[in-house]
Amino acid sequence: MGRMDGKVALVTGAARGMGRAHAIRLAEEGANILAIDCPPDTGLPYPTGSADDLQITVKEVEALGRRIIAHEGDVRKQSSLDKLVADGVKAFGGLDVAVANAGIWTVHPFHDIPEDEFTAVLDVNITGVWRTLKAVSPAIKERGGGSIIVTSSGNGVEGSPHYAHYVASKHGVIGLAKSAALEFGQYGI
Repeated sequence: MGRMDGKVALVTGAARGMGRAHAIRLAEEGANILAIDCPPDTGLPYPTGSADDLQITVKEVEALGRRIIAHEGDVRKQSSLDKLVADGVKAFGGLDVAVANAGIWTVHPFHDIPEDEFTAVLDVNITGVWRTLKAVSPAIKERGGGSIIVTSSGNGVEGSPHYAHYVASKHGVIGLAKSAALEFGQYGI
């Protein structure tokens, strides 16, 4: 028996990379998975997770004998996260764990960061985490407690040239997590 038998875990940014790895590891431990990724347009100069990437995650989770609900959605949209949580609670009976993993970055000297990229990085990396916590915390509270994990970075505790917007977002994630922990702790989260 795995440590997550009978549990349900939500993972943002689940189409590839760390998000896929989190979803697979949680499934290996017995959890059913709620996955979200594939924003339609981030305004970034590189492609984000695709629908095909998300389907690979689905197949890998299902190959482990676990169930998965995967939505093509955007952590910048509260409705995307709320719908995934609602669908997961309906299908699996609740939510126990959330991994706010979705994140993006670009590289530019400070004065050359395009405003749309600065905004996109903060919208996904910090506002997307806030929206995720906002979506999942009532369901985890209803379950009697659980875990919320947020992904920051070494850049969340130090500065770095050419990543000012990313660094700011990851510092913000740490502050958001600390504040949320103080409020959610009374509910076993």
